[in-house]
Amino acid sequence: MHPAYSVIFFTTASGAGYGLLVWLAMASVFGGFPPDWALGLIGLGLALALITAGLLSSTAHLGRPERAWRAFSQWRSSWLSREGVLAIATYIPAAVLGISWVFYERFDGAVAIASVLLSILALATVYATGMIYASLPTIRAWHQPLTVPVYLTLAMATGGILFVFVLSLFTALPAWAITLALVAVVAAYVTKRFYWVAIDESPRSLRPENATGLGHLGTVRQLEPPHAQANFVMREMGFKVARKHAVKLRRLSAYLLFLIPIVCLLLLFIASMYTAPFFALVAVLAMGTGVVIERWLFFAEAEHVSMLYYGAEAA
Repeated sequence: MHPAYSVIFFTTASGAGYGLLVWLAMASVFGGFPPDWALGLIGLGLALALITAGLLSSTAHLGRPERAWRAFSQWRSSWLSREGVLAIATYIPAAVLGISWVFYERFDGAVAIASVLLSILALATVYATGMIYASLPTIRAWHQPLTVPVYLTLAMATGGILFVFVLSLFTALPAWAITLALVAVVAAYVTKRFYWVAIDESPRSLRPENATGLGHLGTVRQLEPPHAQANFVMREMGFKVARKHAVKLRRLSAYLLFLIPIVCLLLLFIASMYTAPFFALVAVLAMGTGVVIERWLFFAEAEHVSMLYYGAEAA
């Protein structure tokens, strides 16, 4: 599949934003830090900025962006529509938490309930985003049980790194925050590693015989290409990345997305209040670059079944 940069930005930025919302909301529920208004303003502001920028960028991939509002009506059957509904609904408890935190410096009572609801809606939105791709049987690499877990764990990992960075700007980092962020990054690595193994080893069972319905007559081979020159389907659905390049990019994304942030988090256990923001910032920059590469590969390595009509031997 041809990687659409607007969708890459949307899934990475909004995923990190929703992850950060979950970390902030749940930390406020369990009293992980005092309700300092500046921390709430920067933390929630960053999360909502990432989410909003990502949602707006996603409309750039539409042929008629001004009609995007119509997608909300299909929530009964479309994961894309459910994602949109959940994304809008998330703003409501986020506003409740933000107003109480920034203006009144309170987490208790109904605000705690709003925080729990915020976490549920944020995770549900990321889940719906993953299901947009996991529900497509026409793309083997996406129609996998690990697609949704990859989206969820990466959202929590990127959000966790941002959470640690924001905390490091205001207070001495508590050990629990570093430890939980470390667990999230390791969980994301394990999930992504198993996902790569799954798409490499899962059988490419669909062949031209299945696509044409002529398998009962024997082996089907293409006599002539269906078009004299490349068309939209070939450009968008037939994009391929060379295997040797994919392996290099996987390794690079793993170093940036997992290894460097893990090292930085371990260093934070011994860092002072003055050096902690530096290590946390390095982790943010490395993970941000790594997740963009990972998401580019997520699209570039996907093979659409329609390519069976254009010369592909299997899908």
